[in-house]
Amino acid sequence: MERFAGVMRLRGMPAVFDSLPLATFLPTPHGPARRCGIEIEFGGISAEAAADCVATQLGGQVGQSSKGFEVSDSAIGRIEVYLDTAFEAARKDGPLGQLARRVIPVEIVTEPLEQGELPHVNALCDALARIGATGTRDGLLLGFGVHLNVEVPQDFARLLRICTAFALCDDLLRDLGEVDGSRRVVPFIDPWPRRFGDWLVDTPDAQPGDLIARYLKDTPNRNRALDLLPALAHLDEDQLRRGLPKGHKLSPRPAFHYRLPDCRIDEANWSVALEWNRWVILERIADDPVLLADMRRAWRKQRADWSRWRGDWPATVGKLIEARRTALLRDGVAA
Repeated sequence: MERFAGVMRLRGMPAVFDSLPLATFLPTPHGPARRCGIEIEFGGISAEAAADCVATQLGGQVGQSSKGFEVSDSAIGRIEVYLDTAFEAARKDGPLGQLARRVIPVEIVTEPLEQGELPHVNALCDALARIGATGTRDGLLLGFGVHLNVEVPQDFARLLRICTAFALCDDLLRDLGEVDGSRRVVPFIDPWPRRFGDWLVDTPDAQPGDLIARYLKDTPNRNRALDLLPALAHLDEDQLRRGLPKGHKLSPRPAFHYRLPDCRIDEANWSVALEWNRWVILERIADDPVLLADMRRAWRKQRADWSRWRGDWPATVGKLIEARRTALLRDGVAA
């Protein structure tokens, strides 16, 4: 029987998120299914052991790469496996190597996957956990995460609505995912500045050049829970580069770089599917004109009220989302 996400009732959390499956990957709404590359950071085992596990679970051949290892010709294509640093001692014996394996994550990076291929990632995480892979809550200051590189929709208006929905839901998603303190205190998943959220709420008809210009003005930084730089570079790399410091590293690709989720690979009530499904619900919110309009109005009202704290917002937006629960839960999701 399919398992579903645990109940969240803190601070007015919407029950819609209780009904998200842990094994099934929900389809992205509207239009053709979009691909997603996945990056998973974890500890507990070496990069070499992880690469061997990938080949055992998904097939393919293990080889060395400039970064570490890669598995070619797996069931989901080429998969990179390496330490998230140039610190080579983690592949050696001795105390230094043991320390590195503890605090420096091994990272697995897939190619963009079709949505029908995503369940292989869940199965791989289960296999890695069985041989000792550990997540971010296994110790202090680990900060291991999962990144979803979700292909952007071809329709720019939808892309903009998804950005707006994310700005309105960021605080809520942090609480729903119970983002670990070790990741909250480092600057890698900072929220967008409130002023950027204001602009998204008030500029629903923006064009690509407008979004790029505003992003450069408010948050020209990849260390955000939703890093838009790859997608913006895909839209207009020249405009983006003109606004960034010379030599700034860019990886143009038609994908949202969603960096918020923790990696909890060793926990039974977590899965990559859960994090993907939370993203799908975000996209459904973006496509719900009634809900998005209500959220825009609530944002403006709260931003105008200086007596309200940022911490009040998750409960406010959670109630609005819960009121649209029936519309958001479809395609066989448990109600």
